Amino acid sequence: MKIKAVSLVLVLAVLVVGLSGCHKAKKKDYNKQLPPGALALRKITDPNQIPDFTMACMDKSRLGEAVSRSISYLSKPSSKQFFPYGEITHEQAKSSLIAIEGMLQSGMTAEQMNQELRTKFDVWISVGCDDMGTVLYTGYYTPIFNGSMTRTDVYKYPLYKQPSDLVKGPNGEILGQKMSDGSVRQYPSRQEIMASNKMAGNELVWLADPFEVYITHVQGSAKIRTPDGKLQTFGYAANNGWEYNSPNQNLIASGKISAESLSLQTLIDYFKAHPQEVDSYVAENPRFVFFRPESGEPRGSLNEPVTPFRSIATDKSIYPRGSFTFIAADLGYPVGFALDQDTGGAIRAAGRCDVYTGTGDSAAMLAGKTYTEGKLYYLFLKPGAGVGNVMPMEK
Repeated sequence: MKIKAVSLVLVLAVLVVGLSGCHKAKKKDYNKQLPPGALALRKITDPNQIPDFTMACMDKSRLGEAVSRSISYLSKPSSKQFFPYGEITHEQAKSSLIAIEGMLQSGMTAEQMNQELRTKFDVWISVGCDDMGTVLYTGYYTPIFNGSMTRTDVYKYPLYKQPSDLVKGPNGEILGQKMSDGSVRQYPSRQEIMASNKMAGNELVWLADPFEVYITHVQGSAKIRTPDGKLQTFGYAANNGWEYNSPNQNLIASGKISAESLSLQTLIDYFKAHPQEVDSYVAENPRFVFFRPESGEPRGSLNEPVTPFRSIATDKSIYPRGSFTFIAADLGYPVGFALDQDTGGAIRAAGRCDVYTGTGDSAAMLAGKTYTEGKLYYLFLKPGAGVGNVMPMEK
């Protein structure tokens, strides 16, 4: 939203990464890093290993919307700098989406679409955390909180805009803090920011609960309902360059919350009852997120709106941006096809993927319950292939 939450963030990863019922899965290192220069995808050469997409082809709700947003991104000249991805060219990535869009508009049956995907597209599988394709799926969402554009006795915990001394690189990477002598150093951590008054004057909006501020940091965006009833979206603008670190384990170790009861709602309830403890625990996460007002729906790291259940967040240093994917996992809600349109603050490996579940309490419930292993596939149109009456390859 730029959820680099965050997505992020802002994101984005879910606040809870230790839900019960997955004890065997927890033994795997989902954050295992790939060797330098390695890509997260491997092309499938055995047709018998290609999934059957028929069931996913039966549910096309909002899929065309998400595909068009990826096409919009890949139509921007700036997107070309991230390709080629291995042997996949920018032209092939964009043409694949144009072909998918044509298929969605063609009226072909699920069986016909499945056949076209299996014969006209190359299918790549994520190597996952174990080189066997294991990917941990978690969820993220956009919370709705009450707030005020001015500080009051009730609303006194701010979200901040990006400070002027934060330096970004040409691709949006965080370089650090610009000093008065022109040098650049690492930007202060969350604890340093919280202990100082350096963000005074950068307040965007004020919330009533300090833990709601932290949830917004983790999720990478929020919709804030002001006293006049209006909803304003605040999306990810930047972070301070530090890696995300969850305080959950220290809460468990200190006996504040049991591992068995750990959930997003449990954390919210605990910190509502103990607001004086919020700062000390969230300071254990050195990453600090800055926001900006946005019109419409929250945006992912491609600067395109994200679509519930059709947008995912991955590590964009090892996965191809904007691409068409197939989720092979039982998430407890239908997904199937999705577009890789976002980046998560805690998503830094081939073995992690965040699914965007939407806005509000119901989305929060789904995101908080999403903790499932599965496989992740990417589909790219074979060079020279045509789909129906669609002319896929750009001239």
